[in-house]
Formats: sequence, C-alpha cells, structure tokens
Amino acid sequence: MIDTLQVTPINPASVPETSGGYQNALEVQGAQRLLFISGQIPQTRDGYVPPTAEAQCRQVWDNIAAILADAGMSVGNLVKVTTFLADRAHAAVNTRVRNEMLGPHKPALTVIITGIFDPEWIIEIEAIAAA
Repeated sequence: MIDTLQVTPINPASVPETSGGYQNALEVQGAQRLLFISGQIPQTRDGYVPPTAEAQCRQVWDNIAAILADAGMSVGNLVKVTTFLADRAHAAVNTRVRNEMLGPHKPALTVIITGIFDPEWIIEIEAIAAA
C-alpha cells in the first residue's frame, strides 16, 4: 500500500456486523490513482479453464494479482471487490480462497449469485484499487 494512502474502515454499530473478511465501507483519503479492474474470469491467457471451483477461484485471483502488479499495486490496494458466483454452493470455497489471497486486508465486498457469461465458469470478480 502507498504510504500516503489512508484507508479507514467504516462499520457503524447500527448496521449488521460483517462476516467473511470484509468491511461495510472503506473511506479512502490521499489516493492519487484509481484502478478499475473489469470482471476477471477463471481462465489462463491460453484459454485453459481449471476444472475445480477452488482452482477457478485461484485463477481469478491470480489474474487480479497480475493486473495489480502491472499497475504497481498489490491486493493491499483493493478497496472494493464484487464477486459473481454461478451457484451458492461455491460460496465457502470462494470465501476461503479470497481470505487466503487477501490475508489480513479487508476491502468493501459484494458477492452476487447469478448466471455467468460462460457456463464453464463458476466465478467472475471485478475490483477497484486505489493508490
């Protein structure tokens, strides 16, 4: 995370307590750059889609990490993550992999159960990072 960036969690006592590794909101001060990451899919550059839900989650996070690195950022710069899951049955593995990839960092987060563009994919993630 860039030293001049101040990120303050906002979790009022009057709203539901968070679970699963996220904040209700993040206030970002001192940001000079915003990076909007389009929906990342569980596919490698050569078109390979991993066969398991866990491997697909990891592939999406690897794609996000590569984009962040190319922009001179890391997962610590993420301020908002939106995850689209094809089925609620994948929620637990998604949460576990996300928490492993983010470590102690807890961005604002939304998870939506929905149809996804390619029926082979079980997950797609879009994100916003600040630096």
